[in-house]
Amino acid sequence: MSQKRTDKDLLVKGIKHIAYTIALMFLAPGVIYQAFKNEGHPLYWPVLILGFIFAIAAILLAFYSLRLIMESIFGRRKTN
Repeated sequence: MSQKRTDKDLLVKGIKHIAYTIALMFLAPGVIYQAFKNEGHPLYWPVLILGFIFAIAAILLAFYSLRLIMESIFGRRKTN
């Protein structure tokens, strides 16, 4: 049995993406909160939509980041 090494470049890329994910995880609720706090403002809907886009992006980026980290540790899945 041969040991497979961790792909360090891919691991660093995954960790960077996790940092972006954490930033979006804090930014999205803050933007949504600000939108709900200013419901009478003319920019209410654009800010609320932007907050939801940030939230969806955080979720998708989290899955992508975890996939990168898993690929760096375990390698790509082989297909027949």
